[in-house]
Amino acid sequence: MLALFSAFRWYCLKKKPSVPTVDVLSHMLASEMKVIGDAEKAKIFTKFGINGDQLPRMSSEDPAAVALKAVPGNVIRIERDDGTGKYTTYRIVTED
Repeated sequence: MLALFSAFRWYCLKKKPSVPTVDVLSHMLASEMKVIGDAEKAKIFTKFGINGDQLPRMSSEDPAAVALKAVPGNVIRIERDDGTGKYTTYRIVTED
């Protein structure tokens, strides 16, 4: 019995983590997110007078960034609707 337990434990520890099967973007509490293009990114930087270092950061390993297939350097537009209004924020994807 002990050998069976040890073999099972070894299997569980050696097993690689699987790709998440939950779509984090379709959850009812998740905000709408979209990777924006370079033209819109430049437009936002000039509109607000900022550069990429001044945006809030999102890790490239974040489940939402993985679901969007975002790479470091991409800017993600996040639109939230809380009942009193619609709010748009931006985050830059970093390598972390």
